[in-house]
Amino acid sequence: MTDSNIDVARTYFQAVRSGDMAALGGLLDADIVWHQPGANRFSGEHKGQGAVFQMLGGMMEASQGSFAIDGIHTLMGNGDMVAATIHFSGRHGDASMSMDGVDLLRIENGKIAEMWLFSADPAAEDAFWG
Repeated sequence: MTDSNIDVARTYFQAVRSGDMAALGGLLDADIVWHQPGANRFSGEHKGQGAVFQMLGGMMEASQGSFAIDGIHTLMGNGDMVAATIHFSGRHGDASMSMDGVDLLRIENGKIAEMWLFSADPAAEDAFWG
């Protein structure tokens, strides 16, 4: 299943980058568990599509629409897991962040059932999100 799971991950990142919320909704399991890193207002475990979309919407609002995954370096699969090395950035007012990260997706039956995110500079990300 690794190749098809990598395809699911690739499609997910394309949907995120293009802002295709309908495609994104079709890729996330209804009961997804999302583990957002750090110690900021978006950190913690978010359960279900509604909670995940609320968090992502809040990030877009806080970043004045600028938050983006602006680079996908590598996708690697192992069974039902796909790891992606990425670069992400955002701006609001005079604040900005730009860093590498790793997203780890657990894929079940062609849908993303669980997601863990890792940031290269958690303190900078916390400062950005507040």
